[in-house]
Amino acid sequence: MARVRYGARTEAEVTATRTASAKLPDIWSTGVVALWETDPDAVAAVLPPPLKPTGRPLVRVNISKVDLPGYPLGAGSFAVAAAHDGTEGWYPLVMPMTHERALTGGREVFGEPKKLGEVSVERDGPAVRASMARHGIAFVEVRGTVGGDLPLPEPAHKTDFYFKFLPAVGGSGFDGDPLLVHCVRHEKVRRLQAVTGDVVLRESMYDPVADLPVLRLVEITLGEKTGDQRGRVVERVDPRALLPYVHQRYDDPRQVLDAPPQAPEGSL
Repeated sequence: MARVRYGARTEAEVTATRTASAKLPDIWSTGVVALWETDPDAVAAVLPPPLKPTGRPLVRVNISKVDLPGYPLGAGSFAVAAAHDGTEGWYPLVMPMTHERALTGGREVFGEPKKLGEVSVERDGPAVRASMARHGIAFVEVRGTVGGDLPLPEPAHKTDFYFKFLPAVGGSGFDGDPLLVHCVRHEKVRRLQAVTGDVVLRESMYDPVADLPVLRLVEITLGEKTGDQRGRVVERVDPRALLPYVHQRYDDPRQVLDAPPQAPEGSL
């Protein structure tokens, strides 16, 4: 009988696949990173327990084109600063990717909030434009003028926080306890340039990032970097505490009815 490709793989084939994955060369990406301060109440509102705000209400947008051999990829991330158990890092709200292949591993292994979308980085001389779009809406756009080279940072470790869970078959709650994952990235940068520009957030019922406005732009950079990542489960999460935030993972048009955080009494 001819080989049935959906059939079980042999132990040798499984081992060969894992060995090949462990020997991947450095994969470089070119991307725009924008960092800004936003409303601290808005940051607190989007963080599921046990994540907590840091001392500074930061948002980080990373929009990149990745040089995968024969398989170029657009990859984006919109994240807020967060802390857990003494570790500071980033909690991504949405991570659009241009190919299905880039979604499955991150979502199923780490719990990354990846969705199919349009991600582009375009440069014309000193002018650069980067955007993330879904459902026909470029909900984040970073545009500016590239300036001089910046000093290269030392290789660094950066932590992202993810929640890994399975919605219940019965339609209510989860199948098993959700897991909080710390994903640590070791990042190397080979070129970094300053960008003078701005960030535009557009209203989208599916990606409501406009609720975290740019109150003070910290920096925009254009860089070339590579890295790897390792994840670990740090704790099981109270399902009742996470459930009100599950809509962040999906295209839920009902979230258009959600009110923004209310300002404290007496504030302007």
